[in-house]
Amino acid sequence: MVETEKKSNKEIEIPDNIPVLPVRDIVVFPYMILPLFVGREMSIKAIDHSLNSNRLVLLLSQKDLNIENPTPDDLYSVGTVAIIMRTLKLPDGRVKILVQGLSKARALSYSQTEPFFLANIEKIVEKKPQTLTIEDEAQIRTIKEQLDRSVSLGKTILPDIMGTVENIDDPGRLADLIASNLGLKTEQAQEVLETINPMKKLKRVSEILGREIELLIVQQKIQSEARGEIDKTQREYFLREQLKAIQKELGSIDERAEEIKELSKKIEDAKMPEKVMKEAEKQIRRLEKMHPDSAESATVRTYLDWLVELPWSKSTTDNLDIKAAEKVLNDDHYDLEKVKERILEYLSVRKLKEKMKGPILCFIGPPGVGKTSLGRSIARALGREFVRMSLGGMRDEAEIRGHRRTYVGALPGRIVQGIKTSGTNNPIFMLDEIDKIGMDFRGDPSSALLEVLDPEQNNSFVDHYLAVPFDLSKVMFITTGNLVDTIPNPLRDRMEIIYLSGYTKEEKLGIAKNYLIPKQLEEHGINSKILKITDSGLINIISQYTREAGVRNLEREIAHLCRKVAKKIAEGKEKTFVIKAKNLHRYLGVPKFLPEEEMEKDEIGVATGLAWTETGGDIIYVEATTMKGKGHLTLTGQLGDIMKESAQAALSYVRSRAKKIGIKDDVFSKTDIHIHVPAGATPKDGPSAGITMATSIASAFTNKPVNKNTAMTGEVTLRGRVLPIGGLKEKTLAAKRMGIKKVIIPKRNRKDLEDIPKYVKKDMDFVFADTMDDVLNVALKKDHRQKNQLVSNQKRQKSIH
Repeated sequence: MVETEKKSNKEIEIPDNIPVLPVRDIVVFPYMILPLFVGREMSIKAIDHSLNSNRLVLLLSQKDLNIENPTPDDLYSVGTVAIIMRTLKLPDGRVKILVQGLSKARALSYSQTEPFFLANIEKIVEKKPQTLTIEDEAQIRTIKEQLDRSVSLGKTILPDIMGTVENIDDPGRLADLIASNLGLKTEQAQEVLETINPMKKLKRVSEILGREIELLIVQQKIQSEARGEIDKTQREYFLREQLKAIQKELGSIDERAEEIKELSKKIEDAKMPEKVMKEAEKQIRRLEKMHPDSAESATVRTYLDWLVELPWSKSTTDNLDIKAAEKVLNDDHYDLEKVKERILEYLSVRKLKEKMKGPILCFIGPPGVGKTSLGRSIARALGREFVRMSLGGMRDEAEIRGHRRTYVGALPGRIVQGIKTSGTNNPIFMLDEIDKIGMDFRGDPSSALLEVLDPEQNNSFVDHYLAVPFDLSKVMFITTGNLVDTIPNPLRDRMEIIYLSGYTKEEKLGIAKNYLIPKQLEEHGINSKILKITDSGLINIISQYTREAGVRNLEREIAHLCRKVAKKIAEGKEKTFVIKAKNLHRYLGVPKFLPEEEMEKDEIGVATGLAWTETGGDIIYVEATTMKGKGHLTLTGQLGDIMKESAQAALSYVRSRAKKIGIKDDVFSKTDIHIHVPAGATPKDGPSAGITMATSIASAFTNKPVNKNTAMTGEVTLRGRVLPIGGLKEKTLAAKRMGIKKVIIPKRNRKDLEDIPKYVKKDMDFVFADTMDDVLNVALKKDHRQKNQLVSNQKRQKSIH
């Protein structure tokens, strides 16, 4: 080995067939000495073969360094023949070798690929110029100066290499030496290696070195700017510390100490619970040890600000005057007796017992019935602060519980934010649209609300940001929604649900006169002497321009009237305006809603049903018609699965009772029946249309018209029993709005009539049906031959009542 090292490159003969050693992420140049770590089995076998012969290997670079077992196609064809100078076997099975590049060579073909590569090579000889031109000497001097410049800009090159460069005049060897020490990418280094012409190669290396110098200049500029910022920060810190020392000597106030002292006083004044107090004091001690400009210091200060600003012990005194509270509720809202009664009950108990948990109320009703405004009235009646938060579309659990302080820009949840905004720990907290909460990958807000709305748990509600318990038991939570079905069962179980039904025509008239008209007159700057709306005009607005359970559209129409009047006043046309039923169309246009045609006369196969919707009660017309056919049933009108099943059950009932109803048995096999429920563009579903469909089918087969002033609701079974339904109040109000006088309801719904105001029931006749026979006896028109039977049926009906 020693003898080999002493030989010059020229004395070593390179054979035409030598082992190939693939190398990754490096290109070896002639005259280059470097260590290599060999781990692949085929490479170790190539080294063993080389050591047993002439110690020569051809070092070829891989095109893709990620390939573990390369093929000849994965290697560059041009490489460097190197001699193995030293070897060392490592404990992990790898071999460390020290090689020196001798000469460039090209692999022409591979005589062996297993167990290692053996290549037939062609030695590449670079011709050294006999004489150097002025241009060549200038190029050599330029690249040496570029190398010196790069070193001065921070490029790391060993001093020995720099000395060797100064003594080399061979352009090819100079290019190889510089390229091997620039840390080039494999593709760039291979390009230099494969360039045969020495001057072209030197020029290419000069271009690469020039780009490297530009990069070093930009890098040095960036480092200089960053160092300047650091120096500026250190200088400011040093000056600040000097200023503190000077202030201390002069007896001036230390702002940092003053801030800590002020925070400590706020913590003491907040009268926090003991556990919260310990956490606040702990954070104060941490803040004292922190640098005032650090990011952590700002986070701790913000956290302490939240702790001291929360109303841990601040409460408003409830107004326990029952009569005064009742007056406030009556002044703000018309009717809604159940809700008002529940609030007065709470005040009464609160008067007898000072410490009690706040109730969790849930107002369910159609839009526009005053759920949200009722919450404001309750706050005014109790003398408490009012906070409102909308839950509609909320999908992130952190909106309720807050974010943990480890996140950038973390904040408490909206519950704690609302408590802080109110300034008291016992506000009226309204959670609107609780039936419209969503959920996704960020969590389930409805599950987070379980703790908030549970009186047994919310006395120690822990927000993720605060990480300390806050007592919510004094807060009176009121939630609102349109539907109960979409509220999760565990959440629904925690709330006391109070249903707010739609308003009757009389109630809307009272609301309009007492609340809506004065409000709109004030908002439009119109005096009550200038604009007067008569009762007949209001009733026409209610019945012909709006059709809703609440009063939102009614308020919009009144506002529309006020705008029309305001425009005429501004134009100076008239001074006083009286709106009556006769001249209403001049202001609001043609009526939007007219009485249904079916209400004008009795029809065969058309029965009036009552339905419950999100916006309150409504009427539906079920139409049935027969035609020659084979007994097929056709259903149209966008009916849901439940209504389709109800239609099937109704038809089966009619067929089973055909003889008693007066229908021939063979008519069903020869007749098709079509059931349609207008309007066809509106989806419909629910079980309460069962008796309406059965009545419509019976009317169509018997050719007996259905009484136009009779509406009905109820589910029917195959045996003809009439089952109870829900939403009776809303349905009754719908019948009242449409002028229907007689309503057939299930017998088991008799108890629900107590919830319907007396003035609604006053002009209406309720028939309690236990079976479909009761329904058909009342709904279908009778001829003279059936008069005697009708009298007996009415007697039996009275006995049922």
